Amino acid sequence: MQDRADTPRTSRPSRPAAELLYRIELWRDEPADRVERVLARAASVELARAIFKAALTEHPGRRITLRTGNRTIEDSSR
Repeated sequence: MQDRADTPRTSRPSRPAAELLYRIELWRDEPADRVERVLARAASVELARAIFKAALTEHPGRRITLRTGNRTIEDSSR
């Protein structure tokens, strides 16, 4: 029996970052106007919303945004 850890999950390479249009961002507490880090990137808005929802659970009380370009789709501080 073959070990599944050695089997690639997909035959397709990962998408380049330029194709991952949606960003889920964790913001600093102070100063509040700066992104601490990008938690994830996603190619579809449906996947991005699911990641955003999971991030809210993972980082309770923190500001998290879902953005594409300069447009904010979701913001936990609102």
